[in-house]
Amino acid sequence: MRWDAELGWLIAGVLGVLVVATIAGQILKRRARSDNARATVDNINARIAGWWVMCAVFAVALLTAGVGSIVLFGLMSFFALREFITLTATKRGDHWTLFWSFFLVLPVQYYFVADEWYGMFSIFIPVYVFLFLPISVALAGDTERFLQRTATVQWGLMITVYLVSHAPAMLVMLDIPGYEDQNGKLLVYFVLITQASDVLQYIFGKLLGRHRIAPNISPDKTWEGFIGGVAAAVLLGTLLWWATPFNPWQSALMSLAITVMGFFGGLTMSAIKRDRGVKDYGSMIPGHGGMLDRIDSLCFAAPVFFHLTRYYFG
Repeated sequence: MRWDAELGWLIAGVLGVLVVATIAGQILKRRARSDNARATVDNINARIAGWWVMCAVFAVALLTAGVGSIVLFGLMSFFALREFITLTATKRGDHWTLFWSFFLVLPVQYYFVADEWYGMFSIFIPVYVFLFLPISVALAGDTERFLQRTATVQWGLMITVYLVSHAPAMLVMLDIPGYEDQNGKLLVYFVLITQASDVLQYIFGKLLGRHRIAPNISPDKTWEGFIGGVAAAVLLGTLLWWATPFNPWQSALMSLAITVMGFFGGLTMSAIKRDRGVKDYGSMIPGHGGMLDRIDSLCFAAPVFFHLTRYYFG
C-alpha cells in the first residue's frame, strides 16, 4: 500500500467533517436549555469524541500499511468476540472451547490474512473450526444444551472474526489491475461508506422518522431513516468514485450493497441484544456502546464488498 494525494484527500475530508461536527456540538451545548436537550447534546458530543479516537487509531494503523491494519482489526475481533460471549450462557465444559476460540482460532485466521493465503482464509472457520468446536465441547463431557452452546460459539466466531477479517483482507488479498498498491484507499472508502450510512440513517431517522421497520427489534430504525441514509451514503460513495477502481455508476452500486448489508447487520445484531435483554454489547467506546455496537454493520458488509470486488474487478 502506498500513500498518495487521493488517500490524503480522503483523510483530510474525514478530519474536516470531525472538526465541523465538534464545533457544531459545542454550539449546541451552549444553546441547550432543558435537561433533556443537554442529555441529548452530551450524547452527541460523546459520540463525536469517540469518532476522533477511532479515526486516529485507524489512521495510525494505515500508516503501518497492512500489518497495522491487520493487528487493529484482530484486536477489534477480540473485543467484539468477548462482548458476544459475555452475553451468552457458558459452562465449565466450554472453557477449553473458548480458549481455543480466542487464542488459537482468532490469531490463526488473521495470520492467513497476513500471509495472503486466500484458500485457508476463506475456509478455515466455516469448515475446519466448524468441525473442531463441537468435538472440543463433546470431549468435555457436558451435554446439557450442547447444540445451543456449540452453535453460539460458532456463530460468534463467524460474526466477529471471520466476517470482520474480510476488512483488512481488502489490503492484501485484492489484486486489482491498474489499482496496484492503492488498496488502502479501498479500505478507507469501505469504512467511510459503512459508518457514514449508520450516521446518516440515524440523522434522517431523528429528523423524518415516522414508520418503524422492526419496532420489536430496533424502535429507532425507520423507513424514512433507512431510505434517506442509504440514498445519502450512496451519493457520497458515487462522489468518491475517484478513490476506487470503480467508475461512478459502479461505485454507486457498490455503495448500495455496503449500506444495505450494513443495515441488515445492525438489525440482526440488535435482535441478539433484544433476545439477551440488553441495550448495548458493552461500554468500551463512550457514546457508542461496545465494540460490537460500532462494527455490527461492518460485519455483514465487509465480506459482501470484498467478494463483489474480487469477483468483478480482481
